[in-house]
Amino acid sequence: MAESKSGLRKPVFTKVDQLRPGTSGHTLTVKVVDSKIIRQKGRADGPQSRQPRIAECLVGDETGMIVFTARNDQVELMKADATVVLRNAKIDMYRGSMRLAVDKWGRVEVTDPADFTVKEDNNLSLIEYELVSVVEE
Repeated sequence: MAESKSGLRKPVFTKVDQLRPGTSGHTLTVKVVDSKIIRQKGRADGPQSRQPRIAECLVGDETGMIVFTARNDQVELMKADATVVLRNAKIDMYRGSMRLAVDKWGRVEVTDPADFTVKEDNNLSLIEYELVSVVEE
């Protein structure tokens, strides 16, 4: 007999090359290719002594790569060569290119090393999208 768990659906895993602008709810297993902190400001004397930490991480799978914007606690998890599962990730647009992000509704989890090689010649964040308004007929 098939038992149904309490309404939990098994996540459908998305591949990097399936990501499109304006989409969300993605679950992906990716390897971190590179990670660099882009903002670590903060004055010790101000009320905002804990500024958000942000890192831009190049992540990918066997279909391609994309820039993942890691925030605060996520920054620690995004170490080069780590394999992570991004749950409920969304696509943000930054200067016409796609960025992957996980907000408070999603999770970043370090997992066992994946056995794929990242396809480094297909960086989706290098594709520029033009914002066009589509008129439905």
